[in-house]
Amino acid sequence: MSFFDKIFGGKEDSSEKNPIWKYIESDDDLKKTIENSFVHKVAIFKHSTSCFISKTVLRNFEKEIENLDQKPELYFLDLLAHRSISNKIAEDLSVRHESPQLLVIENGKVINSASHQHISADQIVS
Repeated sequence: MSFFDKIFGGKEDSSEKNPIWKYIESDDDLKKTIENSFVHKVAIFKHSTSCFISKTVLRNFEKEIENLDQKPELYFLDLLAHRSISNKIAEDLSVRHESPQLLVIENGKVINSASHQHISADQIVS
């Protein structure tokens, strides 16, 4: 990754997956995520890999999560690679699409939603 890519948010290498995330890459992954929300709260972070703002928000959010004593169950959706899944989330969960966006889901329903600078780990643990 070049110096300018690091500053301005060049394309991310998909092989650099962060272990705090479970990745949503199929309709079946989304279905399992929603099913897990009936056991405990889950959060989906919808991220545009080509957007500097989204990349900055993601990094800040990951730093917040690293500082938590109890780690929540986090799911990651790459919007550029899986736009149809993002559309399905918006339709099935009745939320307006935004990017970046954090959706907190419990019992199959969105109980908290935030975008851009409003995304915070507090939304999951509170």
